[in-house]
Amino acid sequence: MATKWAQILSILEEQISVFLAWALSNMRISKLRRAIQIISTLIHNSYFGFPFTGNIYTGSLKQFCAPGLNCYSCPSALFSCPLGALQQVLISFRILPFEIVSKALLYVIGQIVLFSLFLGRLICGWLCPFGFLQDLLYRIPFYKKKLRLPFSIQRYIKHGLLVFLVISFPLVFIGDTGYGTLWFCKYFCPVGTLEAGIFTLLLKPELKELIGKLFFIKLILLMFILLLCVIEIRFFCKNLCPLGLIYGLFNRFSFFQLYWQERVCSACGLCEKVCPMDLRIPKDLNSVECIRCLQCVGVCPTKAIHLKKSIYYLPKKYQKNLSIGALGHASRRKSTN
Repeated sequence: MATKWAQILSILEEQISVFLAWALSNMRISKLRRAIQIISTLIHNSYFGFPFTGNIYTGSLKQFCAPGLNCYSCPSALFSCPLGALQQVLISFRILPFEIVSKALLYVIGQIVLFSLFLGRLICGWLCPFGFLQDLLYRIPFYKKKLRLPFSIQRYIKHGLLVFLVISFPLVFIGDTGYGTLWFCKYFCPVGTLEAGIFTLLLKPELKELIGKLFFIKLILLMFILLLCVIEIRFFCKNLCPLGLIYGLFNRFSFFQLYWQERVCSACGLCEKVCPMDLRIPKDLNSVECIRCLQCVGVCPTKAIHLKKSIYYLPKKYQKNLSIGALGHASRRKSTN
């Protein structure tokens, strides 16, 4: 059975690589990424029955987590949010049988790990709806400045949000009913405020009577974060997103890897200038912060940076060390003959 799955994964990675090679050889990377971001955002939010039913979608697809940061309670959301699903399981540990909750926890963690091992933070760069929104916000003509926090502070903030608001507090603190609270969703998440709060109020104005102080505090927080995203590209991704942190921890083991060829590098520095995450290239390639946007690949005049496929956990006989850059070159050469 293990051999069969290894063969399937090997075939799957090869087909994805061939597709990416074809796409990269026929489109500019920026245009391809923008097209995939639009498609992914639509897939995340393609339930259009809310105006007719007055309720969010709760069908079978909500059993699955979306790869990107997208609120469960968004009127158009088809899938669950990975962070929300994780918290939902953790708040149930005190009141539901351990056997049931442990299976649910493994199910949610399994989905998150699968996303992480397969794509890593490529999800942030290509598939996340909130990441796409940040890219659009930065295009607004406005004051621009590098606002990235020092790495030590940034690391503590993101790890703190993940360890405390997403994991520890929902598990430790319980309410009168025995359940905990979705701390990250309730008290911080700007995506929930935007998609579940503002959009729901626009569609159902009668809910304004239920608004409390907490909503206005979160609204101010959302406006502040969005403003910072206008000033500094991907501010939320760089400094605050705990989901991006989880994916980033798997970057060095994920399906896609970036490789730098020193012998052909001209040291022009263009790759660092276009990097939205302000990475030091090549030192930070495949680091926790790399969102695999591939802008460095597209701008490199000597093609010193390549995107390669690599599944380390496959048996060696199923691994194929062929770069997508090489595949793209072969595809272009074939089309000109």
